[in-house]
Amino acid sequence: MRALIALLAFLALSSGAVAEDAPAVSAAPPAAAAPPAKPQKPAEIRADQLDVLFAELHKPGVESDAVEEKIWALWDSSDSPTAEVLLRQATLAIQDAAPAEALSILNRLIGANPDFAEAWNKRATLYFMMKKDDAALADIAKVLDLEPRHFGALAGKGMILERQKKYAEARTAYEEALAVNPNLDDVKAALKELDRVEQGI
Repeated sequence: MRALIALLAFLALSSGAVAEDAPAVSAAPPAAAAPPAKPQKPAEIRADQLDVLFAELHKPGVESDAVEEKIWALWDSSDSPTAEVLLRQATLAIQDAAPAEALSILNRLIGANPDFAEAWNKRATLYFMMKKDDAALADIAKVLDLEPRHFGALAGKGMILERQKKYAEARTAYEEALAVNPNLDDVKAALKELDRVEQGI
């Protein structure tokens, strides 16, 4: 993680020899202090935390569920408290089987916060549930543009492509999800199912 405060560096004073009948050499002045590092923005702090958590996912014996929960919490976070509130409202609307309301909220959220990857992912999930596959894939592409490591979006992409019987492309999406997070048991199971489908079993 990048340091928040830079250390001040000073050059050591030199003590050059004094020649006979020559004026003493004055000590070199201390170097100018390095300017303090700029405070990190919240988005930069979240990015650093995500780097650490994604590295954790690849460690043997890691409690992946706990790490994934922290990753999802960071993805749900935004510099805008209003955006976080709207995301929670949309999630509740989806859970309450109110897709029209959820879509209205997400459209407004994305319009005001186009760089909020999780808003795009939530709308992609809603489109998937509504069986609007092309719209879902378009939103997933935006998610992955903003956060290429979004294993949830990659897994969702695989599910959509599998539903469209595009098995080779689905396999690629699932494998990309596992490359980011090798602990996704559902994705591993989906790949095994693809093997059976492709082998006609």
